Amino acid sequence: MGWFKRIKGGITTSTKEKKETPEGLWYNCPKCKIIITSEEHQKLLFVCNNCNYHHRIHSKEYFKILFDKNEFTELDAKMESKDPLGFKDSKKYTDRLKQSQKNTGFKDAITSAYGKMNGEMVVIACFNFNFIGGSMGSVVGEKISRAIDYARKIKSPMIIISKSGGARMMEAAFSLMQLTKTSAKLAQLSKEKIPYISLLTDPTFGGATASFSMLGDMNIAEPKALIGFAGPRVVKETIGKDLPEGFQTSEFLLEHGFLDLIVERKDLKAKISQILRIIKA
Repeated sequence: MGWFKRIKGGITTSTKEKKETPEGLWYNCPKCKIIITSEEHQKLLFVCNNCNYHHRIHSKEYFKILFDKNEFTELDAKMESKDPLGFKDSKKYTDRLKQSQKNTGFKDAITSAYGKMNGEMVVIACFNFNFIGGSMGSVVGEKISRAIDYARKIKSPMIIISKSGGARMMEAAFSLMQLTKTSAKLAQLSKEKIPYISLLTDPTFGGATASFSMLGDMNIAEPKALIGFAGPRVVKETIGKDLPEGFQTSEFLLEHGFLDLIVERKDLKAKISQILRIIKA
């Protein structure tokens, strides 16, 4: 015979009276599976305090980290992509653009702005990976080019934060033209001896890696960021061999001379400012 006897039924709360836990209160790290509050995760700059996993963030978050008091002026804020080829697969390109704008709040896959970072004026162009995979179309190339022109105009350092899957297939050759266009603009910047810092974050692939992302006076990256041209699966299938451990991570690229430095997100502002002071000295 048991010591206790239930005198009431189990859960008696009606379905109507049940309260759902609001979404977005908790963050579950995809690497180590630790759970912390979203508020705490935000205070840690979206980096796991257990395994140091750097969660993907976008221009709004990077601007808040880098610009003094989050004060900046956006460049070409109203510029948005068109559909020069009338592209359609399972959905019209124009519909994809409208849906991405609605879902993300961004006009396109990059946001550019100028403001002060530790008291020094800088121009920053930052990718938004949640907008069609940070893919590079004609607007992305144009906004980068105009941001570089503005950096030349005010004689201030240029910073590009890459997080891209590469060229935007919906724009075909128009997309590929942006590789040479942005590279040519950076050559003009270099000729005028204006510093350019390239920050590569997870993931940076394809046309971005083949052009502006690897052309910095200093190429730096966040820890464990995946960086390459083709993805590891494509490379493995092409060469028919197993890839080395950590292949295409920022640590692997640093070891093989493709990067100059790996910087944790919490140290980005101070480290970039230090690099710019050294370059200018």
